[in-house]
Amino acid sequence: MRFGLAFCLLFFFAQYASAQDPSRFAEEVNGFAGTEGNYAAEHRILFTGSSSIRLWVDFKSYFPDHNVINTGFGGSETSDLIHFKKELITNFKPEQVFIYEGDNDINAEEDPVVVLAEISSLVIDLIKKDGIENLVLISAKPSIARWHLKESYKKFNAGLERLASLSDLITYADVWTPMLNKDGSLKKEIFIEDGLHMNKMGYDLWIKEIEPLLISK
Repeated sequence: MRFGLAFCLLFFFAQYASAQDPSRFAEEVNGFAGTEGNYAAEHRILFTGSSSIRLWVDFKSYFPDHNVINTGFGGSETSDLIHFKKELITNFKPEQVFIYEGDNDINAEEDPVVVLAEISSLVIDLIKKDGIENLVLISAKPSIARWHLKESYKKFNAGLERLASLSDLITYADVWTPMLNKDGSLKKEIFIEDGLHMNKMGYDLWIKEIEPLLISK
């Protein structure tokens, strides 16, 4: 495992990251309490993060041969996942974790560097304290509702990819690129009416990027 200087700097800056009050999600998170026993103990693959995970259409049907868990919650930001790490990740003792955060952070006008600092803090914690050795960072997705922020998202995704390159325990999943047409425009047909969340066609694109990264039984 190799942590570069940039990784350490991001961890340092994470100490100065601002955060909303995570208690707004307490009731929703409490709904996951005690559900660990609903899953086989071996080869658990956990997906967590904001509403693009929570609202994944027909989630389990995409993973018929895998022991998957979905702990996506609300319109969360990275600081919320850090706060509820134990309840949403470590209590389940997963072998592999897919994380989708950053989308709402950027929309809330957080600097991409600050968001990356928070994610680096979470990743370091999961690896060093919780012993999770297979983490996948899912890129922020483009959307109709937030297309005006595309440059900030692209900057964030580039940083996320760089972060993943600093350790062989971390992988980057690019879901941004397949959601665009060849000319760089957005595939608008893959979104529901709110212009933010995806329909099944959107998740069909995601699974093509995610499936090759899944651990095998």
